[in-house]
Amino acid sequence: MASASAPTSTTDHLSEYITLISSDNFTFIIRRSAANISGAIKRMLDPANGFRESKEGICRFDNINSLVLEKVCEYLYYNEKHQQSGGGGKDGGVPDMEIPPELCLELLMAADYLNV
Repeated sequence: MASASAPTSTTDHLSEYITLISSDNFTFIIRRSAANISGAIKRMLDPANGFRESKEGICRFDNINSLVLEKVCEYLYYNEKHQQSGGGGKDGGVPDMEIPPELCLELLMAADYLNV
């Protein structure tokens, strides 16, 4: 007979928060639900894929600096907030987020890499 406290799925033991580390070793701790907006991070953290990141809850990005990763984290929370509130942007989607012009190219490359 199974114990009542035994996990019923692989997601029961996963932490609510995960850690992202930039190329310059800055650490960002964010909610897993926000991080999962990124297709790449979601796949890295999925236990079924068997990646080290899924066991540690830590994703290292050697090609994304802290300024860009901070904006990525900000966007992940922004996106999560607006998805939960029903959007508010054009066509009911997530409204555009203001980003500094000097970060546009790097953010575009990071967004492509992270599948955001």
